[in-house]
Amino acid sequence: MKSIKPSDNFFLLAGPCVIEGERMALDIAGRIVEVTSRLGIPYVFKGSYRKANRSRLDSFTGIGDLEALRILAKVREEFGVPVVTDIHSPEEADMAAEFVDVLQIPAFLCRQTDLLVAATRTGRDVNVKKGQFLSPEAMEFAVQKVRDAGCDDVAVTERGVTFGYQDLVVDYRGIPVMKSFGCPVVLDCTHSLQQPNQTCGVTGGRPDMIETIARCGIAAGADGLFIETHPEPSKAKSDGANMLRLDLMPGLLERLTRIRTVINEIVTES
Repeated sequence: MKSIKPSDNFFLLAGPCVIEGERMALDIAGRIVEVTSRLGIPYVFKGSYRKANRSRLDSFTGIGDLEALRILAKVREEFGVPVVTDIHSPEEADMAAEFVDVLQIPAFLCRQTDLLVAATRTGRDVNVKKGQFLSPEAMEFAVQKVRDAGCDDVAVTERGVTFGYQDLVVDYRGIPVMKSFGCPVVLDCTHSLQQPNQTCGVTGGRPDMIETIARCGIAAGADGLFIETHPEPSKAKSDGANMLRLDLMPGLLERLTRIRTVINEIVTES
């Protein structure tokens, strides 16, 4: 992907679930830029300008599309990092592409041909999240759609597979399978820990397991990690139940970088 600088380390897509305001977005970006710069981790700021997939009608969806997109562009300008956001329909692709570097296809929409093609035709990088209902092997067809539409700058993100009605599990065999498609593979360490379909209508999660998921992903060969984070997850307006508390990010990235260094050495020796 042209937005990702070559590095011996993993790359990171991280930020809040949804843009809640300018100050919050800039504060989160600043904290993460500081630690990723120190550790040599290529960084892409993540923030959804709108959340279209909500359990209830009264769930928070955003502060307004153009206002949130403007904030994403300000993060890019102020910190010099690329930014990524989700799109939900073909009509949104050109609008979002004016403000961001990477367009992300949500997991539930990863088979939507018109959406994939629209994202591709903007000239932006495309990150396709694997549907909770798909095998890793099936994602080759989503990748091929993007390539056939004219874009080689595509990544695939593993975000768990549905396990029963109220849980997700990660099958780490999928990482090498999807790497065989010749594109970067990202592990979503926070959405993989969601516990959907709760009776209250708000998705639950297991943030205490984020480091476990991330460590396993690095060991399995993931090229990048996706981590949603917030200064106070309990007060976040979306997905707070499975986000990483922002002050835990530096220590986590330091430990993961050490693991990646060891993995690189093992691969070199073999």
